[in-house]
Amino acid sequence: MGFCTEQQYQEFLRTAPEFERMLVRSGIHLIKYWFDVGMEEQSRRFRSRIEDPRKIWKLSPMDLQAQPRWYDYSRARDEMFEYTNIPEAPWFVVPSNDQKAARLNCVAHLLEQFEYDGHDYEALDVKIPNVDETNAYNDRSILPQVS
Repeated sequence: MGFCTEQQYQEFLRTAPEFERMLVRSGIHLIKYWFDVGMEEQSRRFRSRIEDPRKIWKLSPMDLQAQPRWYDYSRARDEMFEYTNIPEAPWFVVPSNDQKAARLNCVAHLLEQFEYDGHDYEALDVKIPNVDETNAYNDRSILPQVS
């Protein structure tokens, strides 16, 4: 796409891993996620952005270039993984055709990376009490509803 020269690109591949090692040595927890979307799903999402006026703002000129360059981008991603997937800061690939599942899986994985109170919890043996119907009323908001 012309964002940098070949020399700049090679310099990035050479220096990024050492920079990441420096961050980790300084105590930073560096966790890298790649949200992987399939070609057909990406195409479907782009079409949806074009067809839905509520989503058109999500479509960028970069998106329009992404589809025809799918394999070039894939090769560039794989080369970047080859250089930057280091033991100190590995990449984690999140299958993302299902956006909701991808987000939940990513959050769950991220939380598993750290020790914290409640990390290993057991399900509570609690029952939610029924609603007290003695003071029931027809709950109708006076504010306009958006549909």
